Amino acid sequence: MTARRRELSRAERVLPGLWRLRLPLPWPGVPHVNAFAIAAVDGVVLVDTGLHEPGAMLQLERALHQAGLRLERVRLLVCTHAHSDHYGLAGPIIERSGCDLWMHPNHEHMTKAAGDPDRDFERRLEVARQSGVPAAALADYESARRGRGWGIADIVLPDHELADGVEVATGLGPWRVHETPGHAPSHVVLHQPERGLLLSGDHLLGRVSLYYDYGYTPDPAGEFLRSLDLVDGLDVKLVLAGHGRPVRDARALTEANRRAVQAKLDRIRSAIAAVPRTPFDLVPEVIEMELPPAMMVSWGLSETLTYLNHLERRGEAARVGDSEPERWALSG
Repeated sequence: MTARRRELSRAERVLPGLWRLRLPLPWPGVPHVNAFAIAAVDGVVLVDTGLHEPGAMLQLERALHQAGLRLERVRLLVCTHAHSDHYGLAGPIIERSGCDLWMHPNHEHMTKAAGDPDRDFERRLEVARQSGVPAAALADYESARRGRGWGIADIVLPDHELADGVEVATGLGPWRVHETPGHAPSHVVLHQPERGLLLSGDHLLGRVSLYYDYGYTPDPAGEFLRSLDLVDGLDVKLVLAGHGRPVRDARALTEANRRAVQAKLDRIRSAIAAVPRTPFDLVPEVIEMELPPAMMVSWGLSETLTYLNHLERRGEAARVGDSEPERWALSG
C-alpha cells in the first residue's frame, strides 16, 4: 500500500484580519487541523496550535508567513480544548513569543494524563480488558500505542481560565467564551456576535465526526447534546471549525450531530435487546467505517462506552451480573 502523502501547511484569509491556518496531521482520515490567527491592536491572537511532531513548528511558521504574520507577534494563545492537535505546540509557541495561554480549567484529561503516561495507558488497557477486547486485539493495541507519546511538546498550564462570559479582545471585536463540554471536558467555543462568527473547535465540524473523552465526566454524550442546544441559541452566520472548511449553516450541523447520536443509541438498543453484549462487541454498531484495529480499541471503544453510560443514566441499559468482561442489556 502506498503511504499517504503528507500535506503542507497553508493559510487562507477568511476575512480581513482573520486567517485559517491549515496544519497537517499524521492521522488516518484526519489530514489536517485548523488554527486561526486573528489580528489585534498589539499583535496576533492565535486560536489552537497544531500537533507536536517533527517539523510541526516549521509548518505553523510557514502558514503564519503566508498570512503575513510572525510567531513572535503572537501576544495571546487561546486553546479551544486540551487535545494534542489543539494544544500540543503551546509550550514552544509560548517560549518563542512570550504570550499568555488561555484555556478552560478542566484540562486534566490531557495535562494530568500526559504527566503520567504509563499510569494512564494502564488504565486504558484495564478498561479495554473489562470491555471484552480479545487478548490478541489487546496485544496489537498495546504494541501500536505504548510509548508513542501524546503529541504534546510540554505540559503548560493556563495563565487565565476560559469560562462562560470571558471575552477575548481582537481587532474584529470581542469574542465571548461559551463552555461546550462533551467532546472534551475542557471544550469551549468563541462567539463573535456582531459578525456572527463561531470558532467551534471540535464541537462542530464541517462533517459529523463524534469523539468523546470517556471516563472524566459523568455523561459526555449528555453534555455534548446540551452543548448543541447552547450553540443553537447563538446567532451564527459562519462556523470556523477545528477541522475542515468554514460552514455557513450552523443549525444544519447541530441537527446532523443530534441525528447521528440518536442513530448510534438506537443501534446499541437494538443490539442489546436480544442478548447481552460486551462493549467491544458493540463497537461495529457505533463505528460504521473501517478503522485500523488500534483505533477501534481507542476511539471506537471510548465512543461506545460513552453511549452505554448515557443509556444507563437514562435508565435504559444496565450491566448484567458482575463477571468480566462486562456485558450490557436493556433495562427492565
